[in-house]
Amino acid sequence: MSQNMIIKQGMIHDAVHEEPYQADLLIVEGKIRKIASQLEGDAFGDAIVIDASQKHVYPGLVEAHCHLGLDGYGIGFEGQDYNEATDSLTPQLSAIDGINPQDPTFEMALMAGVTCVATGPGSSNVLGGTFTALKTVGKRVDDMVIKKAVAMKCAFGENPKRCYKEKDNYSRMTTASKLRIMLERTKEYLAKREAAGSDVTKHPAYDPKLEALIPVIEGRMPLKAHAHRADDIFTAIRIAKEYGLGLTIDHCTDGSLIADELAAEGFPVAVGPTFGHAGKVELKNKSFETPGILAKAGCQVSIITDSPVIQQQYLPLCAGLAVKHGMEPFEALKAITIHAAKHIGVDDRVGSLEEGKDADLFIADGDPLISDTMVEKVIVDGVLVVDQMKLQ
Repeated sequence: MSQNMIIKQGMIHDAVHEEPYQADLLIVEGKIRKIASQLEGDAFGDAIVIDASQKHVYPGLVEAHCHLGLDGYGIGFEGQDYNEATDSLTPQLSAIDGINPQDPTFEMALMAGVTCVATGPGSSNVLGGTFTALKTVGKRVDDMVIKKAVAMKCAFGENPKRCYKEKDNYSRMTTASKLRIMLERTKEYLAKREAAGSDVTKHPAYDPKLEALIPVIEGRMPLKAHAHRADDIFTAIRIAKEYGLGLTIDHCTDGSLIADELAAEGFPVAVGPTFGHAGKVELKNKSFETPGILAKAGCQVSIITDSPVIQQQYLPLCAGLAVKHGMEPFEALKAITIHAAKHIGVDDRVGSLEEGKDADLFIADGDPLISDTMVEKVIVDGVLVVDQMKLQ
């Protein structure tokens, strides 16, 4: 249970204003109630007081695309629940039914200040199911969820081709065709149901796949497109525009080659996982320069780990490497806070330090984008969940 808390005189990096400022931050009932240069009088009440002078206060970090809790740490195949291998079209699947909050990767993420993630199906399938946004604290997934269904995962390029080449998906043309067929069927299904009105005897037979795609067709939930190569990115955009759909472009490896076009289109982009070897053809252009190039072009950029590809606790390191390769530091901070929250549609609650938002934040002894910075305290929903100073 949250307790009222005041964080005194920390250097606030709110992910809204580029320049940090020294201030007090008041937390009441799990929300940020007030940020002011100095809180006086009865503002304290019975609040816990944390002295953050000489320290830095940041919003909890947000991961826009990962598989946290769906790929068990140190378990092997039995712990892998993020790809369904029996069917290339599984929009009816929901990440919430496969997430294991007891997996140690949640604690690892939390210790690094990562307090919110969008986690969900992998990229084996043309349609994989829905991603879920949740906090990284809790024993029961139902109590951790911020938004149960943030996006419908779809995939382009090499992965669905490779995983289903012996079954029913050998080429990029087939991938695009399969997605269009499902969207057309959903439109028809919805039209028949609406035409039947209250007469249930005239409703089309229940189809869980098409039911799951109705929020996509109606514009209430975006497609979350796994796309690395430039032509795959444009195919995702082409289909989204054909059907008037919401869309986010995840991975965006070739983004630097088409930055101006992406900026003009206006769809959010999430770049990564960039650290590591280019293990397949469509990754040959991956670079830590890409986030900065896209940001300078005018794109809304998030940086992602795609954990477990990169361990979730290294999200700030990935942003730091983007800065090393030319990204502006404030843009890099936004890429793992407010831009990531916007990417997954939860920026009304997390991603920045603003009055009225969830009290998710951490206190560090320096810049988290620098590897030797220590995250000392982590607060989620107004509860102090990590206090590493007590462990020393």
